[in-house]
Amino acid sequence: MTQVFVWRLLAAFACGVAIGIERQMRQRTAGLRTITLVASGACLFVSLGTLMGTGVTQIAAYVVSGVGFLGGGVIMREKGAIQGINTAATLWCSAAVGVLAGTGFYGAAIAGTIVVLGTNTVLRELSRAINAAPVGNADLIREYELTVVCREEDEVHIRAVLSNAMYAEPLSFQSLTSRDCEGEPPRLEVTATCRTHPKDQARLEHIASRISMEKGVSSVSWTAREVETTPE
Repeated sequence: MTQVFVWRLLAAFACGVAIGIERQMRQRTAGLRTITLVASGACLFVSLGTLMGTGVTQIAAYVVSGVGFLGGGVIMREKGAIQGINTAATLWCSAAVGVLAGTGFYGAAIAGTIVVLGTNTVLRELSRAINAAPVGNADLIREYELTVVCREEDEVHIRAVLSNAMYAEPLSFQSLTSRDCEGEPPRLEVTATCRTHPKDQARLEHIASRISMEKGVSSVSWTAREVETTPE
């Protein structure tokens, strides 16, 4: 019985490490140690039920509830956007993997680990590609204009910074224009236009904050207006 327990705990530990390494590489709130502890802890609780001959299903249900409280601690609201939902979901799935390992379903635990890793890597790139695609058919879209006033000699640099920032977030980049400003000394107004869902507004604020620290920039502002979507 002890040997079986050790193998199950090692399996949960290995699966937790595999998931945790990917999270740690992306510098998430719940990284290598947290994910591994959740998977191992879930395995320990379920193994306790096996060793004592009590209901494993009931213990697994309590594990799910406990991890739910833990996941709630990593979800935060920042500048109108909710952060950490994916991390909380990863914690939840890690606990499920630990439960499977603790009950001796090694194949299912490994399959669950592969699914979690695939979701956090392959689907991450797919979601970024979808976010960068045209969003004319989305349910609620706003058009944002980010305006930067800078020196004439910094125009090329500011245009490059704006373009790179729009594509890096990513936002649905529409246009980039420049025009002269009245007054002395000579200044230019560089305007970038993008379309995105209001939930991504925090990304635009992040770009504006970053550009405001660029040399030669005297002001940064942005405006938003509703866009009529195409009827289905």
